[in-house]
Amino acid sequence: MADEHLDPALINTSDGPVIIVAAAHQATERSAGPHAHCRGQLFGSVQGLLTIGVDDGVWVVPATHAVWVPPHRVHWARAHGPFHGYAVYVAEPACPGLPAAPCAIRMSGLLREATQRAARWPLGPLDNYAERLAAVILDEIGSLPADPLGLPLPRDTRLLRIADALLADPADSRSLEDWAQWAAISDRSLSRRFVAETGFTFTAWRQRARLMRALELLAEAVPVTHIALDLGYSTPSTFIGLFRRTFGVTPAVYRERLQRRSRDPASDE
Repeated sequence: MADEHLDPALINTSDGPVIIVAAAHQATERSAGPHAHCRGQLFGSVQGLLTIGVDDGVWVVPATHAVWVPPHRVHWARAHGPFHGYAVYVAEPACPGLPAAPCAIRMSGLLREATQRAARWPLGPLDNYAERLAAVILDEIGSLPADPLGLPLPRDTRLLRIADALLADPADSRSLEDWAQWAAISDRSLSRRFVAETGFTFTAWRQRARLMRALELLAEAVPVTHIALDLGYSTPSTFIGLFRRTFGVTPAVYRERLQRRSRDPASDE
């Protein structure tokens, strides 16, 4: 089994096994800055929460999902709190049948079990059994539908500057007009281009950014009241109500489910 200290040279070449699975175990938060490699990568977790980012999107990934990043695509990653996860590195010649753009997928029971089994393989050539299981993993990555779990980023440099500032501080309560003045763009252009480039209104995008940060803080065991106030909500009840309307459960119930899935990932099937 490979671990999180996998030699970078192994994932910067398509020589060797068609897939390499690296396991990661950590007790505290950990991050990897922007980087790229010639293999495609599937990020997933058994316990804990991941945030994965590329130039035009960010995903907060619970144990029920995984994120696919194609070869040579610059990306960054961050694990929140205690974490047990894995990365499946796919040789570039095997990637044409896989998603051409980064995306989140909902883990199937088959893909979850196959990757966990592949994580126990020793590094080196695959035998006939391993080759067949590797083909199953590739088929699952290629056939599972993308899940709209992420936060798309605008392309316009002025809008991206605003988006980056809000991701850095989701509690920033400046109005659309204030942000437009700050970024040297008209109110109308900001509003129109945000929808055109992200699919969300400015207000809806900001709420989604706050809720994604809330998921990260829930995984880090921050109290719900602190999360609400840290993210700029007027009262905890306002935050709890919005969270329930978005995810169908309260923040406390979501955290309990996240912990239960971490203990028994199959419980979500």
